[in-house]
Amino acid sequence: MLAKKTSKNQITLPKAVVNAFPDAQYFDVRIKDDKILLMPVKISPMGSGIESVREKMRRLGINEKDVGEAIRWARRKNR
Repeated sequence: MLAKKTSKNQITLPKAVVNAFPDAQYFDVRIKDDKILLMPVKISPMGSGIESVREKMRRLGINEKDVGEAIRWARRKNR
């Protein structure tokens, strides 16, 4: 397959590539060994994972006071 870079540095993905990843709207782009790698990425809406974080905090026994103390500790100049 061949793709051409436009004057605006855009590349159109060939239809076969697009069809192979029908749900992908975003791709992580990396360079490895002089090659361009495109990895499909699923973007989650903000806040979609917050309940799992809160549940883990409950399991670990971490509360708001603990978080506040951790923030104060991290902001101290002489740790």
